[in-house]
Amino acid sequence: MNPIVLSIPIFFVLIGLEVFYDRFHKKGVYRLNDALTNISCGITEQLSGVFAAVFTVGIYHFVFDNYRLFTVPMTWYYGLFLFVLVDFFYYWAHRWSHEVNLFWAGHVVHHQSEEYNLSVALRQGAFQKLFTSIVYLPMAFVGFGTGWFLIILAYNTLYQFWIHTQLIGKMGWLEYVLNTPSHHRVHHGRDPKYIDKNHAATLIIWDKLFGTFQAEEEAPVYGITSPSQSWNPVYLQVKHFGDIWVDLKRVTGVGNKLKVLLYKPGWLPESLGGYRTPQVVDATKYAKFDVHVPFRLNVYVLLHYLLVLGFTSYFLFGLAQFDWRFRLAAVVLIYLSVAALGELLAAKRWAIRFEYLRLACAAVLLIYLFPFSAMWLFAPLAALLSMITIYFIQKQA
Repeated sequence: MNPIVLSIPIFFVLIGLEVFYDRFHKKGVYRLNDALTNISCGITEQLSGVFAAVFTVGIYHFVFDNYRLFTVPMTWYYGLFLFVLVDFFYYWAHRWSHEVNLFWAGHVVHHQSEEYNLSVALRQGAFQKLFTSIVYLPMAFVGFGTGWFLIILAYNTLYQFWIHTQLIGKMGWLEYVLNTPSHHRVHHGRDPKYIDKNHAATLIIWDKLFGTFQAEEEAPVYGITSPSQSWNPVYLQVKHFGDIWVDLKRVTGVGNKLKVLLYKPGWLPESLGGYRTPQVVDATKYAKFDVHVPFRLNVYVLLHYLLVLGFTSYFLFGLAQFDWRFRLAAVVLIYLSVAALGELLAAKRWAIRFEYLRLACAAVLLIYLFPFSAMWLFAPLAALLSMITIYFIQKQA
């Protein structure tokens, strides 16, 4: 089992505790629409791994199996040595995900939230592994086995969950060695002096060694320089690819087109104005993307979202027992659901019709996934009741 999947219940308990603390002390670090979108992006990322593993894990194992120079012996220091190497290569994979525009397309999702809380840790890019998996291949060539590599990489990722919080201040001498909430808040800031800083996973020493460290001074303004303004996680996963395509059509010449892909995000040739420099943000005037929707609609979305979470957990925890047809149908159902619920939160004019379509498709797919079961009665009935409910919510809005 994937340690990250196994940790999902713990993630939600800790997020729940942070939400409770936030509400009790009125810190204002959570919004329902933003938090649900963060979690939805995490869901879409995990589901992409169901089919992308052959390109990520598979590549590492292929190199280890066929091209390793030698096999690193299992000694008492094997895990410690591998941990340092994984942390080192993560730093470079993460740094290049900020400094190479095509790689940024896979990572930008993690930075789109304009809030900063534990739910942001779950907000991950579905395409990121496709771009960064090659960075770890030197360890396969040297001879570190695939199993241990994946375990250490997973725990390297798990460490980063707790640093996505505003509720922990600076941590004394630990700030000199470890990546902490303070250091990582800087990393999520869109202020010019905070951009592309503090790329470390566990050990902040890499940023200090390679010149990308920045201490937290004033509180950051969170998000990206061109806010995405959407709650649809499927759209958010591909939006930057669309932005790249727009730039590719604007520039002329193969060289410039390659630079759009491989130079920093925001690069344009001088003939088109040159690099688009991030602007200073006035935190007192900055307005976060938000859409007011009726309370009843929020309740509807939240209830359906809990059903989606339950089905997603069932799917991920039982993944090994499902064939490719079940996997494909389940992924389509979940992607369609989180996209439709996201559009409802954005109050798009066509969102209600999209929700009708989603409910009809959900009924069909659930019957397909669970043949000759109570789902034959439950799925159509639940879809019909939901359609009636959303219709009256719309009429009363």
